[in-house]
Amino acid sequence: MMHLTRRNFLKTTGTLALAAQAPQLIAQIAGDRPQRADGVTVLNPRDRVPVSLIIDDSTCLVNLAHFCIPHFAEVFPDRYKQRWQDLPREIPDSFVREFGEWCAERGVRGKYSIVPYPACVGWVDRDIPGWSKRALDDSLKLVRTLMMPNWDIHPEMVTHTWVIDTKTGRPYPERSDRFMENWRWTDGKSVDQLADYLSYALRILKNVDLPCEGITTPGGFGNRVLPQLSQATLESCRAVFKAEIPHYFRHLYTDERSVAPRVEYASGLDTNDPRCAVSIIGCTGDWFGGWDGLERGSVDQFITADFKGGRLPEVIARGEPAIMVCHWAGIYFNGEKVGFNIFKQIVERLHARYDNLMWMKLSEIARYWAAKELTRIEKTQNGFRLHAPFASPLFTMRFKSRTKSPPKLVVEGKPVLLKEVKTARELMGNTWAQSNETLTICFDLPKGPSEVAV
Repeated sequence: MMHLTRRNFLKTTGTLALAAQAPQLIAQIAGDRPQRADGVTVLNPRDRVPVSLIIDDSTCLVNLAHFCIPHFAEVFPDRYKQRWQDLPREIPDSFVREFGEWCAERGVRGKYSIVPYPACVGWVDRDIPGWSKRALDDSLKLVRTLMMPNWDIHPEMVTHTWVIDTKTGRPYPERSDRFMENWRWTDGKSVDQLADYLSYALRILKNVDLPCEGITTPGGFGNRVLPQLSQATLESCRAVFKAEIPHYFRHLYTDERSVAPRVEYASGLDTNDPRCAVSIIGCTGDWFGGWDGLERGSVDQFITADFKGGRLPEVIARGEPAIMVCHWAGIYFNGEKVGFNIFKQIVERLHARYDNLMWMKLSEIARYWAAKELTRIEKTQNGFRLHAPFASPLFTMRFKSRTKSPPKLVVEGKPVLLKEVKTARELMGNTWAQSNETLTICFDLPKGPSEVAV
């Protein structure tokens, strides 16, 4: 790994150690997969590479680094010796607005955590001591109006530090890593136990009108119970928010491993109740400013000035989602905005170098990958018959064909004409392009049956 974070450290130590002992415990189950006709390929949406930004450790007003470090130091005094008092206690809404407006102007999309009970300081659905109720309400309104259109909202568990007893709403009295969300509490927990805890966090955000289709794990949460974590995400997000395609962020890889989303526990694909969970995988470390605002990052780790080096060109060249990972305290970086300025340079370089990127929220990536992997495609005399358990905008498929007349999308017996564009780079909804012996179409895939007639 190029940069050691809490998430990376726990992933590379606890998970690998457990894998050596009992690899079956961390093996995820893909579940059902449909038939797929030969000669047809489902591409990325609009034949572009998804790109996104995951923001961890964010919440309303509270700078989690300031309040989390003393909790971590209570359990690991040799590991956390920095003066947390020197870190700002607040990340102000003025910065949230500046960041959110800059991103909206450039089409940037991603995930923004709201920790429900940040470091036990206060509840986002009640009060946060040190701030007025008006300040909290205004902060929540800013998240709803400015962030939510372009960012998924996730709980990052309940406190990000001490584990809460869901029956009392209070932290357990034991002060050890066994009762910290970031460390060992999830060890040995069942699907039901994890779903209860996730649901508790989700309900707090539901109380303040922040809908969620997924969750983010703090630190090492769930590392040793990955199958149970995936299933608990599926159960809790469906139960609390009726999310059709729950997703979660647990992993990031900065080596040669694939960072394509994993569609897990798929079932009921031909029923009225299809199910799956999607694991979203980050492709970078936090090379912005770190979770504690102590280590300045570098734009060149993401993409160099000549556009040839850095992690992002590697991933984009593979056609896999280029999902960056950061922590909110590092984007703000003690008010110096170091991480924010690095992100600005990354976006400028990406937009200068590439014309085939597509900014997407994690829920949009999860939905597309679920449709990409779980849609049944059968060959017919005049084209293809599709059956999709999940609808998806901008569904893009390529197959061998030469035609002088436009292909048709047939939904519920009614044809939908598709408009021809010159190249695949121009694909939008309900368009098609032809190149040599292949035909590429892009359309809004409906749930259920549809046909492509050539």
